[in-house]
Amino acid sequence: MNAENVKSQMRKGILEYCILLILNKEPTYAPDIIRTLQEAHLIVVEGTLYPLLTRLKNLGLLRYEWVESTQGPPRKYYALTADGQAFLGDLSVAWNEISETIIHLKK
Repeated sequence: MNAENVKSQMRKGILEYCILLILNKEPTYAPDIIRTLQEAHLIVVEGTLYPLLTRLKNLGLLRYEWVESTQGPPRKYYALTADGQAFLGDLSVAWNEISETIIHLKK
């Protein structure tokens, strides 16, 4: 078994949760989402992020608005909808349960 494959699957599994956590703080421009994830040592590329943002928007969990930029064309800022906030709450409960399980098993 290849540990890198397992680690990749683990990262994919938490990516959606991490994005929702970022957007729960404030509306965010996609490149800033990538930068925040990279600062947290979760490497994500645009080719992964944009389809995920589109899927979450189509599910009604995100909305976006165009904001004028002084440095070029308008920028699309993503934010959580009320359904997105509720979904984030559900994921937070699930994460806490998983985290407690892992902590218990590591003892």
